[in-house]
Amino acid sequence: MESANPFASFEQIPPRSRYQFLLDNAHYVIMTFIRGPVCRGQIALNVIHDHFWVMFQDPDHDLSVRFPGFLKLQRDNLIMPIEKGSEFPIRDLIGNKYHKAIYRYYKARQEYYMSHNYLGQGYDSIWKGNSAADAPLLTIYRHFDSASVHKGVLGDLPGTMWVIDYPLFERIYYALVAGFDVYGTVGHQLAVRLYMDGLRLEGESYFLGFMPAEGRGEMIESWYKGVKPKNIRYYDAGMPGKIAFNTDVPRQGFIEYLVKNHILAETGIDFDPVNYLSADEKYPPLPDKYETPDDYMQAFRAVSKPGTSFFSLVNDFNANIVYIRVRGNNGEDIVISMIINRWHDNVSFMFDEKKSMRPEKDQADFIEGFHGSYPNFLLDIHQDDLPDFFDILVNIDKIGLFAGRQRLDKYFINRADKDFWAHYDWFQDRFNKEQPVHSGLFDLNRYFHKAW
Repeated sequence: MESANPFASFEQIPPRSRYQFLLDNAHYVIMTFIRGPVCRGQIALNVIHDHFWVMFQDPDHDLSVRFPGFLKLQRDNLIMPIEKGSEFPIRDLIGNKYHKAIYRYYKARQEYYMSHNYLGQGYDSIWKGNSAADAPLLTIYRHFDSASVHKGVLGDLPGTMWVIDYPLFERIYYALVAGFDVYGTVGHQLAVRLYMDGLRLEGESYFLGFMPAEGRGEMIESWYKGVKPKNIRYYDAGMPGKIAFNTDVPRQGFIEYLVKNHILAETGIDFDPVNYLSADEKYPPLPDKYETPDDYMQAFRAVSKPGTSFFSLVNDFNANIVYIRVRGNNGEDIVISMIINRWHDNVSFMFDEKKSMRPEKDQADFIEGFHGSYPNFLLDIHQDDLPDFFDILVNIDKIGLFAGRQRLDKYFINRADKDFWAHYDWFQDRFNKEQPVHSGLFDLNRYFHKAW
């Protein structure tokens, strides 16, 4: 079905125009699938890590844009399972031709970039944005069975990053939005899910192309722990690393240069002041006092690190997004989103996700305002109670899970609480005021499922 292949259907429109349209609307386009029906449910979402950053190939350095003939030559390898519509037969997954085609394209693309970038790629190969409204860097969070996307680089340095070029961007949109049928057969949805495995590997691989050549294998293996090397299907065509790094964490040096020196300043993109730690920075201690919002945020920063007792012990899937209301003694309240990021050794398998999880490495990002659409908990904390609250988060393993949860009951809004809807209405009204254009009703279908 030719209409399922945008490179054939829209061949007459110059790739530069098509790609620039996607870039101009990058945040919205990524959001159409990250918040769309394709990204709903544990199996569907287990194709991405809980937290990663996305950037884009600059159009002037995108070889498919500069030399459109490459797309024509690769037309048969750019096919997608959506060409069979909503009735994809499961038997067609045997010897999956789409899996083979995507690898042939990926390998050809890597070799093509090597032939044109025999000295490697520099920072100028990353799109910096053209206007203040652009989103050349995006943060994607997975919240177990839902996900969200945000402009900028939120949270601490993630384990993985992606670089998306035009063909990858176009296929992600067509496979996960334009051609995805939420009412399609199991075969259709399974084929799209398996295809996305290949697209994820492409995005990660294109990022690795900017890293030192000698460290790429080790880096990709760290993202696919527990997967046999032959099944990772990573292909490095030998393009050298052009950028000289003076750090042991090149991905951190790379993103810090982009944010501080490359990305268009008018976009307002900067590192998260609460959660991001530079290479030599350490987590602060809990504050001695809780008198100002800066004190609160220092406390949140202190407990956000991996290994904090609360996150390693409370590993229930129904505790991934928490909205916290802090009632200031001066009458001014602030809202913090606590986003818990579950560590995965890999996201290569659809089933038995728990085998790849490491609760002791879980951590949290605390971001002012509302992030995500499916709160799992609402918290209401008075300023004077903050020392007790943070003591529980840090020392719940010493306190004991049962005793700690009893103390937390003071702050967590039980779904059986007689004032539950009053609390909900406060958060909803605050959301409407903070984000009048994008706000909607919070969906409580994923609120913690037990009353206590």
